[in-house]
Order: sequence, then C-alpha cells, then structure tokens
Amino acid sequence: QVQLVESGGGLVQPGGSLRLSCAASGSIFGINSMGWYRQAPGKQRELVAAITSGGSRNYADSVKGRFTISRDNAKNTVYLQMNSLRTEDTAVYYCNVVKWGSDNWGQGTQVTVSS
Repeated sequence: QVQLVESGGGLVQPGGSLRLSCAASGSIFGINSMGWYRQAPGKQRELVAAITSGGSRNYADSVKGRFTISRDNAKNTVYLQMNSLRTEDTAVYYCNVVKWGSDNWGQGTQVTVSS
C-alpha cells in the first residue's frame, strides 16, 4: 500500500504562511491525484486542493488565490503553499493520494492560525 509522510504543520499568525509537504512511498505505481483535505472541529472533511499527475489543479473556493498546490513526480511528493492564512483555515490537514480510484490518507497535521 501507499504510505504518506507529512510535514510542515504548526502554529502561525493570521496573514502568515506555512508550507505542507507529503511524500508518498510504498506501492506508488498507479497514483494519479495527490492533494490535501482538511477537517475542522464539528465540520466534515473537505477538499482543499488537488493536483493530477498531468498538472491539473483544483482548489476550494475559500483558498483560491491564497494557496498553491504543486507536486514533484520524481519525488512522489505534493506540496501546499499556504499564504495569507486566516483563522478559519485552522484545521487538521490530511494528505490524500488517489491510486486506481482508491483513497490513501496521511495521519493528518494540525494547522492552527491564531494571534
């Protein structure tokens, strides 16, 4: 199966930036989409951003223009550059990899935006 190792979460002030990284390893053949979801307390998990192996990107409306997703196919790594962070961005962020239509999830990393 696919193993996902995340890094980059933490505490940041409003208006600040964080960069999340997620490296996939294991059975990586067949991976298409890589991306990030988040879940805040009392809310359902939602898509933040995703990118296909061909470079097509999809963003949640709430983060469009502030977040940038990218991937390094040689390293099987996906990144999420988060700028102009808001308190409402506070959530657990989960790395997601789709292989043959099936989801693989990271452990999640906490992002807290607070002054």
